[in-house]
Amino acid sequence: MSKHHLHSALRFLFVIAVVTLGALSIYYVSTVTYPFIIAFFIAFMINPFVNYLEQKAKMPRALAVVIVLILLFAILAGLVTLLIAEIVSGTQYLADVVPGHFQKLVMYIEDFFASQIIPIYNDLAVLFKNLDANQQGTIMSNIQSVGTKIATTVGQFIQDVLQNIPKLLGWLPNAATVIIFSLLATFFISKDWYRLSRAVQKVLPHKVRTSGRTVFINLKKALFGFIKAQVTLISITTVIVLIGLLILRVDYAITIALIIGLVDILPYLGTGIVFVPWIIYAAVSGNVPFAIGLGILYIIVLVQRQIMEPKVLSSSIGLDPLATLIALFVGFKLIGFLGLIAGPVLLVIIRTLHSANVFQDIWNFIIGKPTT
Repeated sequence: MSKHHLHSALRFLFVIAVVTLGALSIYYVSTVTYPFIIAFFIAFMINPFVNYLEQKAKMPRALAVVIVLILLFAILAGLVTLLIAEIVSGTQYLADVVPGHFQKLVMYIEDFFASQIIPIYNDLAVLFKNLDANQQGTIMSNIQSVGTKIATTVGQFIQDVLQNIPKLLGWLPNAATVIIFSLLATFFISKDWYRLSRAVQKVLPHKVRTSGRTVFINLKKALFGFIKAQVTLISITTVIVLIGLLILRVDYAITIALIIGLVDILPYLGTGIVFVPWIIYAAVSGNVPFAIGLGILYIIVLVQRQIMEPKVLSSSIGLDPLATLIALFVGFKLIGFLGLIAGPVLLVIIRTLHSANVFQDIWNFIIGKPTT
């Protein structure tokens, strides 16, 4: 091996080591500094509004930050209040309606057992009595094994739930602490946003500043594009569900459509969390036409989501539709439904680093070519 190739191999190993150590450092540091990471993203999101108040209304930046944070939490509190009011109203409606439906469900189950399960049980009992002792013993041991396994699984589930209750209660003070630190950090980061930016720029080399600015601008554009895409997809789902529920003449159609639209942020699982139990209940309770209508509406929602998601994401983020579709599928196969978010985000990061010539600079460093 020539000296040049040896140096290239050593530089390649150095790059791999730096990337690996950097990723591990970011991971472990983020586990103890996540309130400030949350604060940075909040400050990043509200920065345009703070700039607007500072420049147009001639406010001190600290006052502008306080006003924007107050407005933000007022909007969130208003949405939560409206949601709680709708839930209370819907709960009262369900309290009046559910008992009658539950009684119908119990009667249906009783009829089903009387007409279907009991005759089958009698036939099996006759067959069981006709078997010899060894066969009966084998069947009974298998039944006991299944029963023991079910009892163990249910018991373990109940035990896990009970053991997690103290953890959940212990998490509440930690959540309050995280919220307080995040709010305080958001205020200070947003107030000193440009002073902190200048301080960071002074520390970084010129090449890193240039590439970093390109990466930051593209990621900022992609972030807002991603948020816009998700809002668009949720809005489309909500409108389709609302139209379908109005056609089916469902009470509280607007509330149900809003709830389904919100849970649609969980792809594949979101709408199914509401639709699947609803369809099963409608079918079991004897309202088959309504169950069919809900099933058709659910299929329409699923199909439009799969068709629209790559197109909307590609147009909002600026990615190729095929590349977006591949990123969605690969992300889903690797880490589940969270991969449907992480896949396009990772694709945006890779594309941004490529457009900033970061990969080219790394390759030039490995082969020993001076960067311009």
